[in-house]
Amino acid sequence: MRILGIIVLLLGLVGIVFGILFIPMASSAEQQVADSIAPNLTVDMVDATYAQLDAAVKQMQGNEPTYLQIYAQKIGVGLAKANLGTAKLVRYLGILNICVGAGVAVAGVVLVCKK
Repeated sequence: MRILGIIVLLLGLVGIVFGILFIPMASSAEQQVADSIAPNLTVDMVDATYAQLDAAVKQMQGNEPTYLQIYAQKIGVGLAKANLGTAKLVRYLGILNICVGAGVAVAGVVLVCKK
């Protein structure tokens, strides 16, 4: 029973370590997106800009040259929006890994100490 407890404890510690590693990765990804859109846009303006471009694309729906330009801008802002969402997901998964890893580590300690 002790060997099982040690294995569970190690798995819990690995989960905690991976959770701790995920959080800085998410911050780094958000910073890269912010740097790539920095001259024209800020991170907090991405959602509003995307909504404006989406409305403009729906209004035009023609073969005008400006339609293609606005559509290309919408695609670029949409990619930034998706990357920011992925970074947020990675951060939440890191927090979740820490919580689950701590629970599994505690269960491992209980199994090791159980007689």
